Amino acid sequence: MSDQLMDEMFTCLASGPGVFVVKRCVEDLDVLVRANAAFKTIIDREREGAGGSKGDHFAEAGRNDRIWNSFQKHAEVDPESFVKYYSNDVLALACEAWLGPGYQITAQTNIVKPGGKAQQPHRDFHLGFQSPDVVARFPLASQVASQLLTLQLAIAHTDMPLDSGPTQLLPFSQQFEHGYLAYHDPQFAQVFKEKMIQVELEAGDAVFFSPALFHAAGDNRTVDFERSANLLQVSACWSKPMESVNRDAILRNAWPYIIKHVSSQTDGVAASSSQALLKAICDGYSFPTNLDKDPPSDTGHCPETQLEMAIQAAANKLSADGLEEQLATYAEKRKA
Repeated sequence: MSDQLMDEMFTCLASGPGVFVVKRCVEDLDVLVRANAAFKTIIDREREGAGGSKGDHFAEAGRNDRIWNSFQKHAEVDPESFVKYYSNDVLALACEAWLGPGYQITAQTNIVKPGGKAQQPHRDFHLGFQSPDVVARFPLASQVASQLLTLQLAIAHTDMPLDSGPTQLLPFSQQFEHGYLAYHDPQFAQVFKEKMIQVELEAGDAVFFSPALFHAAGDNRTVDFERSANLLQVSACWSKPMESVNRDAILRNAWPYIIKHVSSQTDGVAASSSQALLKAICDGYSFPTNLDKDPPSDTGHCPETQLEMAIQAAANKLSADGLEEQLATYAEKRKA
């Protein structure tokens, strides 16, 4: 059944409308409440220490509340709710359906305040963040390949009635080969405005879409409602993520709760939610590494990944000190 579902997800993103919604992707709404509390703590801390407005993607700086790298920061502020949030087998299924194994998750939280204006229609990372002059230097085959390296999704952390401005989407637009140049054209922006759709969401719903799908956050036309979403950007193992994430630090902070979660599962570390959690946190690809100190195993061509190391450590219920020792050894042998 999972293979059939993954095939359907891939087809939807590649040659279908380019977007699908999973209702109640986060089923436990208490987890969202705790995550929102963690995000508020992060926003308050960063506002107190900020030297000015933060930059934003496709929106005026300072207009919204934006948390860069909410993935790692969530794990630092509330590791228990982080573990519950990312032990999500539906999320893991969709990521692997589009990107294969070894994907890497990053996340940014965006809270759009009442009166917040819509973004300009655009495509996303990689080439969606480059200027037209830079995009034009890439051959068309690379432009098309770019969209296969990333999966975008937005998890609704509040309900999103249409007046609050849920994401505007142009179904099937990911199939337009010249789209990374076209979205800069004002005439295309007008077409987008006329043809786009929006989907009303409830808290816990998730919208998965191709990064090449033309989209834009909508106008928040309410007077008293803040629209909140966690925006996940998932990269293929051979793609450079947008943000640097200290995955060792996440493992350290969350380790007691990781062990608790694994122990609570009937199948232990083999349970789908345990696998989803560790895949979300860890680097599941062997390279780059120092092959002098970190050679391939006797049974394959690739050295051990951080994910494989963490799965074994969780199966053995390794202590925090034991984990620290393994992380240090693993990091040392990969240094140039």
